[in-house]
Amino acid sequence: MMSTATSSARAFSGPTGKKAGRSVHSAGYTRGVASNLACRKCTYSAGSVRLGGTSLPQTAFGASAKKNATQKRGQSLTVYASRDYYEVLGVSRSADPKEMKRAYRQLARKYHPDVNKEPGAEEKFKEISNAYEVLSDEQKRGIYDRYGEDGLKGMGAGGPGGPGMGDFTNPFDLFETFFNGGMGGAGGGFGRQRNRPTQGDDERFDLVLDFTSAVFGIDQELEIVRLESCDTCTGSGVKPGTSPATCKSCGGSGQVVTMARTPLGNFQQVATCSACGGQGQTSTPCNTCDGDGRVRRTKRISLKVPPGVDTGSRLRVRGEGNAGFKGGMPGDLYVFITVRAHPELQRDGININTTVTVPYTDAILGSTVKVNTVDGQVDLKIPAGVQPGTTLLMAKRGVPRLGSPNLRGDHLVTVNVSIPQRLSREEKKLVQELASLDSARPASKWSL
Repeated sequence: MMSTATSSARAFSGPTGKKAGRSVHSAGYTRGVASNLACRKCTYSAGSVRLGGTSLPQTAFGASAKKNATQKRGQSLTVYASRDYYEVLGVSRSADPKEMKRAYRQLARKYHPDVNKEPGAEEKFKEISNAYEVLSDEQKRGIYDRYGEDGLKGMGAGGPGGPGMGDFTNPFDLFETFFNGGMGGAGGGFGRQRNRPTQGDDERFDLVLDFTSAVFGIDQELEIVRLESCDTCTGSGVKPGTSPATCKSCGGSGQVVTMARTPLGNFQQVATCSACGGQGQTSTPCNTCDGDGRVRRTKRISLKVPPGVDTGSRLRVRGEGNAGFKGGMPGDLYVFITVRAHPELQRDGININTTVTVPYTDAILGSTVKVNTVDGQVDLKIPAGVQPGTTLLMAKRGVPRLGSPNLRGDHLVTVNVSIPQRLSREEKKLVQELASLDSARPASKWSL
């Protein structure tokens, strides 16, 4: 991305015969206004240009720079200056290669046009790639530190526009080389810029199970909708009977490079080829899939849900996601589990909690009650003298541990004691007799 700075240069001869004017710099450069004083970053004087205190010959600007300096009053001079490469990557000038590599990795992922659809993201991505290409090369970095970008395009390459260090690599090639061919199916396929096979996207399916099915597992039939390879064109996207041809606009690269000449040298701009959409090939699209090579279909698959799943569990079915692009590997299917609540049983990890209410006479004398468990009704012995709130353990009546179905949790039963609010005359008489017997004892042995 190029930043511009415009200055109204009114050339005049001072006492010393030197020409001076106003210099307005973008991208953090110092603004200086003086008749005989020069900007710290860039000083124009007869016969040379100084960048950061280093002199460059007039050829760095070209012959037009000297001519523009002697133009008439009121005429404007427009100077294009790219941002400092260290600022682009957000690193210091003393940064080591590892730090630059880490900065490039983060910024390239953030601004790659396949992920970032904001205006200017692609230009930012190219600027980041150009900066890393220069600073990651020891020789180019040395020239850049001494002479700036113009040194790369002019002095380092035999003159503006010459071949060599001033030529930047295709930023998408640099990205794919850095990330070993892209990032797979994470965002629909970065490798598609060069018409390469790309892994398909993953698919999601939400499955609701009842309580018992989640505890013991179940074989479940799923009906999913996904992208599958087109049978008509066998996934190529090309109409049968025709063949793809190399794009004449980009020569098969998928990118179009344009050159802009500026007072600071020649600058390359890389854009996606509009003729082939970045594919590098042109072809007659398949009528069935419209050239994508994939069609959306419904498929039924059998899923074995293991024992012990719970709400929030996620099951992965490899290769059952969307078909890959241009013959790439298919994505995966992820099944997200939601378990319906049980009216009586409450799950706590691999344990199950429930409550049972017994009359106060059973709490005093003890009894046996039936308790609903995941295994059905089970007899539970209530010991004599049980206290309200007591928890009784039914071992190995809980949920199988996920991944280890032979290990089961426990069923915990909390005992509630029911005390009647009203008693018949006979019941009241019996309780009073019981109370009198209890008061005659030295100390009470039980209480409700």
